[in-house]
Amino acid sequence: MSKILRLDSQQDGFTDKLDALLAREADTGEDVQGLVADILANVKARGNTALCEYTERFDAWACDGDSIEISRERMEAAWHAVSDMDRESLQLAVDRIRAYHEHQVQEDWEYTDSVGMTLGQRITPLDRVGLYVPGGKAAYPSSVLMNAVPAVVAGVKEIVMVVPTPGGEMNELVLAAAYVSGVQRGFAVGGAQAVAALAYGTETIPAVDKIVGPGNKFVAAAKRQVFGTCGIDMIAGPSEIVVVADGGNPAWIAADFLSQAEHDEAAQSILISTDKHLLAQVAESIEAHLAVLPRAAIARASVETHGALIHVQNLDEAADVVNVIAPEHLELALENPDAILPSIRHAGAIFIGHFVPEALGDYIAGPNHVLPTNRTARFSSPLGVYDFQKRSSVIRATREAVQKIGPAAAHLAHREGLQAHALTLELRLKDSV
Repeated sequence: MSKILRLDSQQDGFTDKLDALLAREADTGEDVQGLVADILANVKARGNTALCEYTERFDAWACDGDSIEISRERMEAAWHAVSDMDRESLQLAVDRIRAYHEHQVQEDWEYTDSVGMTLGQRITPLDRVGLYVPGGKAAYPSSVLMNAVPAVVAGVKEIVMVVPTPGGEMNELVLAAAYVSGVQRGFAVGGAQAVAALAYGTETIPAVDKIVGPGNKFVAAAKRQVFGTCGIDMIAGPSEIVVVADGGNPAWIAADFLSQAEHDEAAQSILISTDKHLLAQVAESIEAHLAVLPRAAIARASVETHGALIHVQNLDEAADVVNVIAPEHLELALENPDAILPSIRHAGAIFIGHFVPEALGDYIAGPNHVLPTNRTARFSSPLGVYDFQKRSSVIRATREAVQKIGPAAAHLAHREGLQAHALTLELRLKDSV
């Protein structure tokens, strides 16, 4: 039987035990900050030369400024090279992701207030964004779609992709995903050196306004350090799922519980239920799944180190526990999920009912799968169109409007000791033009 932590809300010290469970440290690169800083400085100073030295060192192939570029034509060739089912699935995902994110598009607005000033907001897209796509042993075309499509919907002029290519080998499905989702240019580089290239630019890779997309701890550390030179989406930690269940098929619930655990050993899976018998059944099903899953060793390490089965007295308690956890993914596998939904304040994505596993959202449902982790759902949101747009305030005023509110502004400027600020208003408050 799996050695998964069991907790009960009625136990002495339950809150402390829950806090300890959630205190796992996300591997976001604190231990490699110095090395990453050196890589960033080197690429910033030496451009393609340093970039290709690191590519040869870490990805084991010799490149130059020309060979790292992945053209739009190369992406199109990959689109035609993959199977019909690949194309159909990717196209369906793109269509659904686009349809969902089109609802997030904001428009300019203005209003005129009681003193006659017209105030408003303009929405403008970023000019160029960089998309980091994980590579290596695994390929994630879904990551390309989820990052590129919202940027296209937002109106970003140019989307640049970087992707590591160990041994110089490119993943055709990733390139096909880049093509169908609207990526204009790609580069076969990865790691902290690729983040440096996107942030500072090289002779071949243009500097971008924002970098999005997940990566390993070197990528996370690099994104943290270049923030300010350009924007970043977030520092992503290990994946998480919380399932709240009061019944249903134990095998389904167990599979959902393991869906994030198979990502890596640092992932976290938690099941919360009012039914002790269901918790026992799910524990048995977890063991049955682990007996056959190809990534069972990874999943077992995850659930036995970071997982938990939690018994609560009622769904109100369940909601309280969920809000403390603030999970990346939350499944409400309940007979009446809408009864608890209004009480959920902190969750990245919420999957409602018995027929909506988290994997549906990963690939095809439409909402973004780039989500806040490590309890940051308390103050962060899923990636969306709004991450690729800027808001500018707009102020229009007539002489009459300034005469009504200008004296108060000038007074506040004097009170702050900023006489030139006050002067700009006082000159306008005079009768002469």
